[in-house]
Amino acid sequence: MFQSGSRAYAPLSLSSKLGRIPWSLIVVTLAIGSIGVVSLYSVAGGAFAPWADRHALRLAIGVIIVVALALVPLRFWIAAANPIFISAFALVALVPIFGTTTMGAKRWLSAGPLSLQPSEFLKIALVLVSARYYQFIAFEKRSRPLYVALPMLVIGAATTLIARQPDLGSAALVALIGLTVMFLAGVHAAYFIACGAIVIGLGQYIWPRLHDYQKSRVMTFLNPERDPLGAGYHISQSKIALGSGGVNGKGLINGSQSQLNFLPEKHTDFIFTMFAEEMGYVGSMALLGLYVLLLAILAVMASRVNCRFSRLLIAGVAAILAVHVTVNVGMVIGLIPVVGVPLPLVSYGGTSMLTLMFGLGLAASAYVHRGDTIRRDELGVFV
Repeated sequence: MFQSGSRAYAPLSLSSKLGRIPWSLIVVTLAIGSIGVVSLYSVAGGAFAPWADRHALRLAIGVIIVVALALVPLRFWIAAANPIFISAFALVALVPIFGTTTMGAKRWLSAGPLSLQPSEFLKIALVLVSARYYQFIAFEKRSRPLYVALPMLVIGAATTLIARQPDLGSAALVALIGLTVMFLAGVHAAYFIACGAIVIGLGQYIWPRLHDYQKSRVMTFLNPERDPLGAGYHISQSKIALGSGGVNGKGLINGSQSQLNFLPEKHTDFIFTMFAEEMGYVGSMALLGLYVLLLAILAVMASRVNCRFSRLLIAGVAAILAVHVTVNVGMVIGLIPVVGVPLPLVSYGGTSMLTLMFGLGLAASAYVHRGDTIRRDELGVFV
């Protein structure tokens, strides 16, 4: 046993930890991931290869990761937060040097048959290190300029590094996720209003420095019909597919837009469109309902933990999930410009799947060890 404050805590036994695991979180995650397997099976015209079988394997590995990480003591994650973030940041920094170029951008690190998109892992690492930062800051200090400056510098450095790949979409998501954690930590709203005003004010300087394809995406978002066979092709075909699905959909493997290859990137960025065409409005709402249920489970978990680190960690993982779902769905229905953001647990992609599972594992660990109270002097060599 060890002392924490005025109370004594004994390490949980393995059976106690297993009993505390939020199995509802895992069940809903499996349900969403299984929809991804079925969707990728349909994308391939009724075949498990080349996407559905790999997606199913990654889903199974991901569930094992969630359970394994849930058993790790909370003090390990708060102690290792800084090293994990530094490692993730270093991997992103290596991309311009050793990265693989795809479609004019370096976003991947490759080692033989394995590929990793470090920017995905950086999102989780940023949540982890931000939660650790606010664990040890008194509430009344959170909005003081000095204590706001450090996380803003960290977010700015991460965002700039990713934007230079160039990957403006992921950079914007990293900034949004980092600022969300700051807001949830209790930082005064005036800082966020000021950030918004600065971004708007810098718009005239940012626009000329965007790449041509980035400008094209924005212009196509404002007027999709300006180039229906070029830059506007993706979103035009996506809207056609969404409308053709109707209420009940055309049925599995029967979507005309997807099966006849009118729909681009149907196994990754536009998989929601493919699913909506085949499963219709009813199926689409059911899938979105599962995402809402998963977010509700995370919200309940966050409300039941004791320490600030745990609450912010769970809330940050929920923010990553919510932002990705909102951006992907908003993108394919034309509410925001097209960016390369996958639909969590459904789109094909190993890095996005496993990093989200890592995040869910961190959230589960925070919930399993919800009675822990962390002191800085208990963190040992990782600090």
